[in-house]
Amino acid sequence: MVKKIILKNGLRIILAPRREGLASTVLVLVEAGSEYETKKINGLSHFLEHLCFKGTLKRPRPGMIAEELDSLGAEYNAFTSQEFTGYWAKAESHKLPQIIDLVADLYLNPVFNPKEIEKERGVVIEEINMYEDMPMRKVQDLFTELLYGDQPAGWDVAGSKKVLMKLKQEDFLKYRKEHYCAPATVVVVAGKFKENEVLKQLKSLFGGSPKKPKRVKPKTNEKQNKPQVLVKFKKADQSHLVLGVRTFDVFDKRRYVLEVLSAVLGAGMSSRLFKKIREELGAAYYIRSGADLFLDHGYLEVSSGVNHPKVFEVIRAVLQEFKRLAEEPVSATELQKTKDHLIGGLILGLETSDGVASFHGEQEILMGSPKELEKTIKKIKGVTSGEIMSLAKVIFKNNRLNLAVIGPYKNEAQFRKILTLK
Repeated sequence: MVKKIILKNGLRIILAPRREGLASTVLVLVEAGSEYETKKINGLSHFLEHLCFKGTLKRPRPGMIAEELDSLGAEYNAFTSQEFTGYWAKAESHKLPQIIDLVADLYLNPVFNPKEIEKERGVVIEEINMYEDMPMRKVQDLFTELLYGDQPAGWDVAGSKKVLMKLKQEDFLKYRKEHYCAPATVVVVAGKFKENEVLKQLKSLFGGSPKKPKRVKPKTNEKQNKPQVLVKFKKADQSHLVLGVRTFDVFDKRRYVLEVLSAVLGAGMSSRLFKKIREELGAAYYIRSGADLFLDHGYLEVSSGVNHPKVFEVIRAVLQEFKRLAEEPVSATELQKTKDHLIGGLILGLETSDGVASFHGEQEILMGSPKELEKTIKKIKGVTSGEIMSLAKVIFKNNRLNLAVIGPYKNEAQFRKILTLK
């Protein structure tokens, strides 16, 4: 049974014990991401995440943390998103105390050595360069830029090279002091462990974390009255596109309906878009849909890498499937198949301790409560064909359409011409 404990300083602990399994995971999440930044420090959240591995008060030499984790046979990493940053490690269950100590150290005690900042600056910039050479990945950034423009929700999580070149030690110290506080932090432990021992260790390590009001991210402004297109010219073997619509935030009760709707469109090899775009048209290798919901905004997107001559045909086909969902009820057979696919994927994702940690931790950091598997399954099972069609009528409108494209194109007008549901 999943337990939630709140320490006196406001830090939240989620314990998700399992009776079986050879590995356990510790995950630390903090409410600090690119949407908490200003334009002057865009990219700092991600840069800071890198630097936490470059030395701590207890392990000052760069590489010490990685060496210890490797010697434990652990998997480990960190990540930064728009609304939170995470640090995690996974190892054999009997090594859990050691990986908890290591992850706690890199989270609580980074030193931000100026020499290491200079070295890692080049690493982060090369990461940005890598994404520039990955149009499948870069088009996602282009899509959020199109949706939200020059505000935190529209900025690249990795930041810009110009800003990153100016960041100094004091910037990291100031940002961390403001955002890395106990009430903004969630520690999740999942796997096979003795709860009392783990809780005692976590209280010892994190109990002294500063208690102070956590920062609130700036409100995202939503404004759109017509279809929007953003095209980036790049010579490539494929056209990469993201076509999507604005939806709602993560607190909206319709989120389960949206999840099922999205799965009908493009989850799995029997989904509508996979059969249409890949099997019938032979126009793409990958075609998928997904819904991303945040604290105060959200969207549904379809992404694909497309044969150049067929790019307009594919866009029209996706728009036709949008219309179809708003005009025709999903059959009982297709709806049941889609629900079974979603629930099966959800359960399979919880086979590992890191999957369990992410499942509960990300729900807690965004919504203030760990996710309940049974409740989630019940909500998915309860979605009706009528609810899907009603939601489709709301979200699939011309004034919500957005299209981002990377490929050998310089004229956005040709895409604007076909971006309509009429």
